[in-house]
Amino acid sequence: MALFRALETTHAPSDRLIEDRFAAGFLPPALRAVLELSRVPLLGTLVPWIIDRWWPGPRGAGIVRTRFIDDALRTALAAGARQVVILGAGFDSRAYRIPGAEHARVFEVDHPATQAVKRTRLARRLGRVPGHVAFVPVDFTRDALSERLGESGFAKTARTFVIWEGVTNYLTAEAVDATFRALAGLLAPGSAVLFTYIDRGILDGSKHFAGADESIATVQRVGEPFTFGFEPAELPGYLGARGFVLVEDVGAREYRTRYLAPAGRKMKLSEFYRAALARRGSPA
Repeated sequence: MALFRALETTHAPSDRLIEDRFAAGFLPPALRAVLELSRVPLLGTLVPWIIDRWWPGPRGAGIVRTRFIDDALRTALAAGARQVVILGAGFDSRAYRIPGAEHARVFEVDHPATQAVKRTRLARRLGRVPGHVAFVPVDFTRDALSERLGESGFAKTARTFVIWEGVTNYLTAEAVDATFRALAGLLAPGSAVLFTYIDRGILDGSKHFAGADESIATVQRVGEPFTFGFEPAELPGYLGARGFVLVEDVGAREYRTRYLAPAGRKMKLSEFYRAALARRGSPA
């Protein structure tokens, strides 16, 4: 994802869908070399083409979902969100690049080992981690999310925006359920959760999407197979039973209309990958 965001950032300001000036700094040497190749005339279009040929869909899907989440975060901050929680933060850089985030308290939740790498690379760029960011080390197999957030100063009375990107499809159904129920107990009225997910149809074989077989094979090859998905039609009921109201559920069709067509861009998108925005409501 950092490579995809870095590649998109090399586009001219009038052409790019997102800008992530931190992405390149998170890349290991091999991927940094790929990024540098993309800056060479003619190779600039060849590098993305090779990526899309080898793994069609994820690069484009990653870029448009980044734009969707960026826009939603900006809207939430403008509407008064005072806290941001990023679950499985990885190399997410929104705390440092989205205007207005510096006025909120941002909680980056992830495994301690991942956070150690990120802090080192942020120090090279920023000198120190900004005061509005709190790193919340969590081992999801042992630690309670509510306890760790509470220890880091999370306020249950403050309106909060939660980002849960690129995670649910690698968890168990029990872990996804437990996280939603934990969030329902933590979030104040008016808070929201934006999460990504894959269509369950590619896991049980009931649906066919272009590029799905390649994606399944790739994540299995790197040792991180897809394990969980939602049936989109069932999402409102699932969320309602856990204290949330579905606000928006978007996929490739909506991304093309909202972002690609106005920019005159054509990109391969993973049709099975979706993002949903849910508001804290009342349990069913």
